[in-house]
Amino acid sequence: MSPLGAFFTYAALGVWAFVCLFPLYWIFVTSFKLPIHVNDGPVYVPFVDFTPSLHAWEYIFVDLRNDTLRPYLNSVVVALASTCLSLLVGSLAAYALTRVTYRVSLGAVGLFLALLAATVVAVVLAGVPWWLAAAVAIALLVLLLRALAGRFRRHLGNDDILFWMISNRILPPVVAVLPIYMMFQKVGLLDTHLALILTYAAVNLPIVVWLMRDFFATIPYEIEESAQIDGAGRFRIVATIILPLARAGLAATFLLVLILAWNEYLLALFLSTADAQTMPLLVAGQNATRGPQWWYMSVLIVLMVAPVVALAIALQRYIAKGFLVGAVKG
Repeated sequence: MSPLGAFFTYAALGVWAFVCLFPLYWIFVTSFKLPIHVNDGPVYVPFVDFTPSLHAWEYIFVDLRNDTLRPYLNSVVVALASTCLSLLVGSLAAYALTRVTYRVSLGAVGLFLALLAATVVAVVLAGVPWWLAAAVAIALLVLLLRALAGRFRRHLGNDDILFWMISNRILPPVVAVLPIYMMFQKVGLLDTHLALILTYAAVNLPIVVWLMRDFFATIPYEIEESAQIDGAGRFRIVATIILPLARAGLAATFLLVLILAWNEYLLALFLSTADAQTMPLLVAGQNATRGPQWWYMSVLIVLMVAPVVALAIALQRYIAKGFLVGAVKG
């Protein structure tokens, strides 16, 4: 690259880095401002434009009226647990979609949906206990499938299954949140970690399947055949060969899903009130009757952004190493 080309390249990269990093700098600086500094106009440089103050940090961490630790721990538990759960289930599903050919009967899918709707009606309208309605529906599904399996002619393939899974992300979350709320209310799991973990995992599962399927598809099948010849079973192949080769995808998908779960607001707003409240709700709660309290919000946002940025920096090395390992065949 010529000196002039290098100059313009690094200049463009420097401008883009400034655009990306300045919001983080602004949030960090605002967390050390007093309300008068925010209300009187923008000030940028500590000890030059304004004198930094720990007022907001003391209010968030020291003031007994605040309970910052509990929502923060709730976010950590819910985000990590839901991410690991969705990554585990989604990776296995993605691997199956790349290695197994499915022919799901369209009639069986319709029968399952019909029994599911009947179960919901029985629980909501007739007052039948949910566990009893679910048990009856499962028994009927098994019996009807055994009796009618030979009459179903049309089938769905792997691509149809994959499209159906990703189409769940097309549906606006606000459409599904009310039925989810009623379901957890009926089983007594509102405002619990379990409700948030299961919901977050289900919502992010299609993303895991979609991303990990591409990573698994790039791994040559000959490697698995060689391992099978040596006597390795399917689970051993997945654990010792496939997952190490796909760790680039695992790291990238883990980070993406973790960010989505960490910043989730709508589902947390409906499914939690006090005990399972997460950080996004706490940040939104700083918009008081006197208007947004930007100094307090900035402290909370710094606390939310810091672990995600640190995790992204830590995983960057493994993502790069995973791409190099995945490029080696046989």
